[in-house]
Amino acid sequence: MLIKKYVSMEKTDNGYLIHADTADVMIVFMTEHIVRIRTSFDKTFRESSYALVTTAWEDDLDELLSEERKRIEPALVEVEETDKKITFTTKEMVLTLRKDPFSFVLKDLQGNLIYKDLKERAYEKDHLGRLFHYTCMDPQKDHFYGFGEKTGHLDKKGRRMRMSPKDAIGHDPEIGEPLYKHIPFYMRTDENTGKTVGFFYNNAHDSVFDMGNEISGYWERYAYYQVDGGDLDLFLIYGPDAKRVVDGYTYLTGRPALPTKQSLGYTASTMYYAELDENCDEEIYQVIQKHFDEKIYIDNFWLASGYSAGEEDKLRYIFNWNRKRFPDPEGFFQKMEEMGINVIPNMKPGILPKHPYMDTFVKNDVFVKTPYGQKDYEGRWWGGQGKFVDFTSESGRNTWKELLKKTLLAKGSKTVWNDNCEYDGIEDRKAICDNNGKGGTMEDLKIIHSNMMAYVGKEALNEMYPTERPYIINRAGYAGIQRYAQVWGGDNLTDWRTVKFNIATILGMGLSGVPNMGCDIGGFAGPAPEGELLLRWIQSGVFQPRFCMNSANSDNTVTQPWMYEEHLEHIREAFALRYRMMPYLYSLMRQAHETGVPAMRPLFLEFPDDTLCYGDEHLTFMFGPSVLVANVVEKDAKTRTLYLPKGSLWYDMNDKHKCYEGGQSITISVDFGTIPMFLRGDAVFMTTEDVHQASTDVMKSLDFIISAEKGTSFLYYDDDGHSKDYEYGVYKRTWISVTPGEKITLSFDSEGTYEDPVERMTLRVMSKDKGALYVSVDDEQLPRFLVKDNLDEANKGWYYDLSTRMVLIKTERPHKEKFDIIISREKFDLIGMEQEEEF
Repeated sequence: MLIKKYVSMEKTDNGYLIHADTADVMIVFMTEHIVRIRTSFDKTFRESSYALVTTAWEDDLDELLSEERKRIEPALVEVEETDKKITFTTKEMVLTLRKDPFSFVLKDLQGNLIYKDLKERAYEKDHLGRLFHYTCMDPQKDHFYGFGEKTGHLDKKGRRMRMSPKDAIGHDPEIGEPLYKHIPFYMRTDENTGKTVGFFYNNAHDSVFDMGNEISGYWERYAYYQVDGGDLDLFLIYGPDAKRVVDGYTYLTGRPALPTKQSLGYTASTMYYAELDENCDEEIYQVIQKHFDEKIYIDNFWLASGYSAGEEDKLRYIFNWNRKRFPDPEGFFQKMEEMGINVIPNMKPGILPKHPYMDTFVKNDVFVKTPYGQKDYEGRWWGGQGKFVDFTSESGRNTWKELLKKTLLAKGSKTVWNDNCEYDGIEDRKAICDNNGKGGTMEDLKIIHSNMMAYVGKEALNEMYPTERPYIINRAGYAGIQRYAQVWGGDNLTDWRTVKFNIATILGMGLSGVPNMGCDIGGFAGPAPEGELLLRWIQSGVFQPRFCMNSANSDNTVTQPWMYEEHLEHIREAFALRYRMMPYLYSLMRQAHETGVPAMRPLFLEFPDDTLCYGDEHLTFMFGPSVLVANVVEKDAKTRTLYLPKGSLWYDMNDKHKCYEGGQSITISVDFGTIPMFLRGDAVFMTTEDVHQASTDVMKSLDFIISAEKGTSFLYYDDDGHSKDYEYGVYKRTWISVTPGEKITLSFDSEGTYEDPVERMTLRVMSKDKGALYVSVDDEQLPRFLVKDNLDEANKGWYYDLSTRMVLIKTERPHKEKFDIIISREKFDLIGMEQEEEF
């Protein structure tokens, strides 16, 4: 059943309702650059979205999501109608409805094409009840990014992908799918114009995205979305650039949660640590101490599900404590906290028949039901058939929350780790869920349980620790999961291809509104990684927001950072780099919290005018706006080839900041210690030497590397790293603006009431052509040193380093909101007289 032609249109309270020959279509302009086009073949338009936090209509879940959701007034549009078309014009775009054949076209105000439907085949419902949306594509110039968690290269042009979350243990990192997440959002970019449009399909049914894999000679080239039920509920998000599309998507589905600083520290885990017959706690203490002894910095420990195993049958019973393995849970949490370690216990939503709280679950009627609703559904689970908590029911959520508080949070846990929450064990899609009293099935609610499991964790943490930021980790998730949880890439395979393609997986998640992501370092499924692979994986992992090593090795081994003595020195260096970069990473995560833009960024996000960045397959990325990273991801590599985007100079941070012109591919030599990093020509990058454990150490000094090829700026952000005080202005936001020229001016402008602990600053400022005449901080000139050793011993001063051609500056931080640092490079003669300007 196709929509072939327009019949009529009527104005509604918030938009327009189009009557076509076989369906109705709702149009709502959410903003000047976001429009909702919802196509319903049954014409009911029921509003019940777990994903949206911004609406312009009443929704069944408004009460449930009242603390997250806001209702807006839709944008005003100009409407023109002729015999052949209806045109809707906002201040940023023009949406045209072609009446026959029925289809939409989107253009910018200058008439440039942004998107168009496939004529005569745009909207379809087939004989099986599946719905299709076909859009035109250009296979030469269009690129497709996002789609949540996917394998292979970042650009999905030519791919056909399914969204039906699975417990995808050991999946192929290049071609395997589907995986754990279901995020029906992508962006399409025209490489010739750089113009980007986002497509968010607000529908949780299983779906397929085909980005030009399918070809039919009867039609121009097309892409399509196929979904098993519901409506074609499309939100078109016009950029024109990719950053604004991500911003628009997270405006609709929720901003990413601001992480704690501790959560950005290293996390150790393995299933083995919690599987000993007895006294696992003592073994774990020794493991943590080993990290300290080896100077492997650590902040968190994932406690695998073995802690909850039955003492007789070893089966997993969430909320249960195995007292042989952990005789004193409260004491265990307390001692680990004294060591500066956040313990994060594993939680699973499946309930086995002999569960010690089964009577409570049954009494409160918490489980998903069979298709006819007569009894609890039983499906495949760890250790046999299990029942599944219905997180769409108030009773299920409340029961889970109270047990979580009683058995874990009250004992000292401060983080919720939701594992196995894909609900893959419920194969019958007609199984019944409560859906907040409205009724529903697993067909449209399967992946919703993962989000609502995180929602319950957030509620429980807020009730137990009302002043602290809730920290939640999820394996599965639907659109909007970013507002609750950090996520990880599930049970990845120990393989060289995994360390390579996990980079693209994380980049794709970042473009899908989920910036707080990481993949298990060293691999989870398979044998232990060889030494070189582990080293390269750690060197890659230090840039991932979730920095965690986790394993269930098939060869009776445990993956640990110190397992290969021959690589330990370089592994220590990588861990030290991660912790040095904490102030920069935390600032990037604050930006992600405000705009959705991730810390790990594909090159085109920063360089949209460079067409070679759209198809970059070197698996490089920008770490924030300032640093390009080209991790070594091939075995026995002696060189690394990468592309440097045009429009900038690039400085090799491993080779005395050797300068390269952008717009070229280069090949550099690498060894085991090399983490290729290139500073952008206009950049502000910051590190610290003071933080070796995020939960305990105070940052007293801040070190900058600055390049001033062009004017640039960076927002440095800091707060206490754990509380909700930032919501009340207790933070420090410092705009660092760089003005290039003969006098390079670094302007610092701060706001917020947080007491910044930084007392000292060092700066390395690029000045390749010549040295400086003077350096001043807040109008006070600093002493110049001609011997670098003397600067090293001094509290303040500057020195020009000819090996790197950088001006090295040491200073106390001025205790004021605004101040400038000036590096004068004016001409002068040998007796210090400034040369007069010649006319």
